[in-house]
Amino acid sequence: MTSIHQAAVYASGEQFLEIALPFVRDGLAGDDPVLVVTTSANLELLGDTLGRDGRLVDYADTTFLGRRPVQRTTAFHRYWLRRGPEAPSGGHVRVLSEPLWVGRPDSDMRAWQRMESILNLLLKGTNVWMLCPYDTRVHDPSVITAARRTHPSWSEDGHAFLPCPGYTDPLEFVREYDAIPLPPPPADAVAKSVETLPALRGFVSDHASLFGLSQDRATLLAVAVNEVAAHLDPPIDLHLWERFGAITCQIYRPGGGLTDPLAGFVPPSPTSGPGDGLWIARQLCDRLDIHHGEGGCTVQLHVPSSRAEELRQSRKY
Repeated sequence: MTSIHQAAVYASGEQFLEIALPFVRDGLAGDDPVLVVTTSANLELLGDTLGRDGRLVDYADTTFLGRRPVQRTTAFHRYWLRRGPEAPSGGHVRVLSEPLWVGRPDSDMRAWQRMESILNLLLKGTNVWMLCPYDTRVHDPSVITAARRTHPSWSEDGHAFLPCPGYTDPLEFVREYDAIPLPPPPADAVAKSVETLPALRGFVSDHASLFGLSQDRATLLAVAVNEVAAHLDPPIDLHLWERFGAITCQIYRPGGGLTDPLAGFVPPSPTSGPGDGLWIARQLCDRLDIHHGEGGCTVQLHVPSSRAEELRQSRKY
C-alpha cells in the first residue's frame, strides 16, 4: 500500500473547486472511499457542484473532528480502518482535509503543524491519499511556509503537484519543534518533586481541586499527568498553575525524554505496545506540549479551568 500526502493553496471558492472536484470525482469514478473535511462554506459549495454524486461522499465540517490534533488523527485512523477494506486493489482511501487554523495561538499552531508533519509517518503502511487545501485569504504567510515543510508534494493551482523543495523529514521537523522552549511556570505556581506515581496523582488531584475543578475533572487531569510521567519514569518535578481560562500542569524529568514522535496519536488496539497512555493523556487534555532540552524533558498539559468549562458546556445547549 502507498500513501500520499499533498497540499494546495487557493484564494477563492472557484480555486477551491479546482482543487477539490478532480480529487473527489476521480475517487468516485474509481470506487475509492472519499471523505471531505473542510469549512461549512466549502462543503456547501462542493455539495452544490457535485449534485447527486455528493451523496456518495462522506463529509464533515472541520470543527466536527475536534479542536485537538489527536482527535483528528484518531478520526482519520478509524475512517481508514472502516473504509480501507472497501477500496479496490491499487486504489486509495481519499481524504480532503482542511484544518481550522484561524484564531489559534502560536502554541496551538505549532501543535497542529507538528501533527501535519507526523501524518507522513502515521500514513505509512496505509492506502490513504490525503489532500490538504490552504486558504491564502485567511492564513498568515507563516502557516503556508510551514505547510511547505510538512507536505512532500505541493500545488499552486490545484492541478500540477510537484515535489516540495521545502519539505522537511518529519523526525527532523519534530525535533526542531520540540526544541522550542515552553513558557516557564509563573512565580505563583505550586511546585513539588515526587518520587512515585501515586504521590504525583495525589498532588495533581488535590491542587487541581483547589483551583476549582470538580473531583471528576481533577481526577482526569491526574490520570493524564500520570500517563505521561509513566513514560518519563520518576522522579518528576511538578508545577501547577491557572491562567486565562486554563489550568496547566508541567512535568519535568531531568535526563528523560519522549523519544517516539508517533506515540499517542492513534487509538490503542489489543496488540498495541507503549504509547497507549500518551493517547489517553492527549484525549483528556486540550493540549500537550513537549520540550526536549539538554537537561531533560518538559511536558505541559493544559485543561480548561472550571469557569472555562462551564462556559463551554453552556454553549452546547
